[in-house]
Amino acid sequence: MLTHSLGFPRMGPARELKTALEGFFAGSVSPGELHRTAQALRLAHWAVQRDAGIDLVPVGDFSLYDHMLDAAVLFGVVPRRYGQTGGPVDLDRYCRMARGGQDARGDVTALEMTKWFDTNYHYLVPEFEPDQTFALAGDAILRQAAEARTAGFAAKAVLPGPATFLLLGSCAGEPFDRLTLLPRLLPAYCDLLARLAETCPWIELDEPVLCQDLPADLLAPFRRTYAALAEAAGPARLMLAAPFGSIAHNLAFTRDLPLAALHVDLVRDPTQLALVAKSLAPDTALSLGLVDGRNIWRVDAAAALARIGLAASHLGADRLMLAPSCSLLHCPVNLDAETELDPEIKSWMAVAVQKCREVRLLADAAAPGGADRPDVAEALAANRAAWESRRKSPRLANPAVRSRVADITVDMFHRPAPYAVRAGQQRAALGLPLLPTTTIGSFPQTPEIRQTRRRFRQGQLDARAYDAFVKAGVADAIARQEALGLDVLVHGEPERNDMVEFFGEMLDGFCFTRNGWVQSYGTRCVKPPVIYGDVSRPGPMTVALAVYAQSLTPKPVKGMLTGPSTILAWSFVRDDQPREVTRRQIALAIRDEVADLEAAGIRAIQIDEPGLREGLPLRRRDWEAALALAVDDFRLSAAVAKAETQIHTHMCYADFGDIVPAIAAMDADVLSIEASRSRMEPLTAFARDGYPNEIGPGLYDIHSPRVPSVAEMADLLTRAAAVIDPTRLWANPDCGLKTRTWDEVTAALANLVEAARQVRAGLPAQTGCKKTA
Repeated sequence: MLTHSLGFPRMGPARELKTALEGFFAGSVSPGELHRTAQALRLAHWAVQRDAGIDLVPVGDFSLYDHMLDAAVLFGVVPRRYGQTGGPVDLDRYCRMARGGQDARGDVTALEMTKWFDTNYHYLVPEFEPDQTFALAGDAILRQAAEARTAGFAAKAVLPGPATFLLLGSCAGEPFDRLTLLPRLLPAYCDLLARLAETCPWIELDEPVLCQDLPADLLAPFRRTYAALAEAAGPARLMLAAPFGSIAHNLAFTRDLPLAALHVDLVRDPTQLALVAKSLAPDTALSLGLVDGRNIWRVDAAAALARIGLAASHLGADRLMLAPSCSLLHCPVNLDAETELDPEIKSWMAVAVQKCREVRLLADAAAPGGADRPDVAEALAANRAAWESRRKSPRLANPAVRSRVADITVDMFHRPAPYAVRAGQQRAALGLPLLPTTTIGSFPQTPEIRQTRRRFRQGQLDARAYDAFVKAGVADAIARQEALGLDVLVHGEPERNDMVEFFGEMLDGFCFTRNGWVQSYGTRCVKPPVIYGDVSRPGPMTVALAVYAQSLTPKPVKGMLTGPSTILAWSFVRDDQPREVTRRQIALAIRDEVADLEAAGIRAIQIDEPGLREGLPLRRRDWEAALALAVDDFRLSAAVAKAETQIHTHMCYADFGDIVPAIAAMDADVLSIEASRSRMEPLTAFARDGYPNEIGPGLYDIHSPRVPSVAEMADLLTRAAAVIDPTRLWANPDCGLKTRTWDEVTAALANLVEAARQVRAGLPAQTGCKKTA
């Protein structure tokens, strides 16, 4: 069986691409040096995958920033504000599309950013106009394909399919049906495939939108498009891939298409196998995604081989291919680098390199007589032993945690008073002005902070000295916020490496890698914790620093927590019990922290839930039940607070407009959301659905080095006040500020405070009535 990969982590085992790209942004790395680093990484990644047993290595999965951005520049989809007049997009303009820019060349905002399906990967959103034209304007993927061929690799070109490219985009102005652009886009795709066919034996188009609910009127154009694409591919073999979910409900789109292969995700839905197999054209192979590209647990080889056998009974083994379920972009690179992991838990894991080896093992074991080969038999025995060890391990279950979950009562999900009552009590307790200003939580993680934390972890700095350093950072953050004139302060989080990892390190049931970095967006990498057992909180996690910060100022300082859905979504989660069970255990742990913060005198507590939306099932019919459980777990975390304690939550970089009723049901007193890149567009849905509580739309895009002006932020806040009652409106950035510099943050927050002052002064004396647009 032919083995292949849908994609590999881009950053490198030591995050070499991050270092080079950030050096380029800072001016210390030349464009030539950046491209040489990128080329070296591509060659290394292809070699690693081939050596692990992958027959077809992916080309086009590598990106300097984001593969959807790459697709946009490839087909000439460059918004007018970037001044592109046709032809290839140069590196400078590419970076301005990714990050925005503010210099002698002009002041330009970045493309909108949002999450990729139900992963924690942020993609850049292409912007389309009704009169959009398309042409093959770039050649990066063609050059990379030639690069792979010259180096002797059997390559499979990989890029987003046309339906996914259009449906995940946005409208540059007034909304219109982006699918009307498909006939114009098709010739550019056909041109590209014809050129790729000269160097690549296989071409893969990723259409994960097939796992979602699609409009019925897309069916005929989709089938015509893929018939044309298969013809354009010529001698190359065309594969359609649908990762992240089931396509059983959309088989009409793929039935009998003239494809060389169809790839399906059998980790997310193994039950679709028989239906998909029966729908294939006689000459189409079925690629089985049997190794989990989204998580870090070993494949259950026995179960996977049983599925291969079932597929072979439908199609014959000669029509099967094997691969991970999706791109390995969502996994760390290599488990061999984890020398400090508990050996038993490590034996249960596999990441990108190991997952490639697992694909090879399955292919070898499924071959006639393959399981009898000594090396294969030994590997299968090791796999069996690891799974038996995990199933029988007493480390997975905590009877006290399970008993506590069973004892949850209905009243634990409800605040002691409705919002209308709580709001008055909170205003009296906090003394806030109209349009209060705040930030989301973190302040710049300077090189000094990162180096000091590293020295402490390595034992080069004792606990007393590290504690003094952290407290000095907190005092500095409080002083800066008071000088800026912010109304509700934060302690700045100098002690936190990551908003999920930090909490996982203090919760039982978690373990951690040292090099398990995963790309979140651009150069931003996270190191997700691993939840292997039942979760509980041994003791307070944030109380001491919150109390210290509050002692430094008469203004309220928010206690900062991460919510249960986000901890779940941004961790590698155990797969031996329902995810909802694990989340409820986390919710109880956060509930205990809320109670302790309140008891210590903290009057405002923020429980961040940016992961609420991204964890939803891909089909809307499954949302109601999933949202109900997620909302209940947030309420379980927060409802222990008294009425006068103000509960905040934060959400960002996902489409929250279609779940406003669920967000309202969370019953947070204050919600802050990302809104600056989208020019307050998310507020339309909140106003339409009558969101009842307070809301802070982001005025400052923290993923860009731009410093928005007072006028720009005042305009955004005025737009917000036109649709949301100003008595329920806050002013804040889009997200935390850890990735920015102090110079950027100080200037932007000063402008934000002044923008709020100006808008506040311009509001009429009677502001209780909702304004109209």
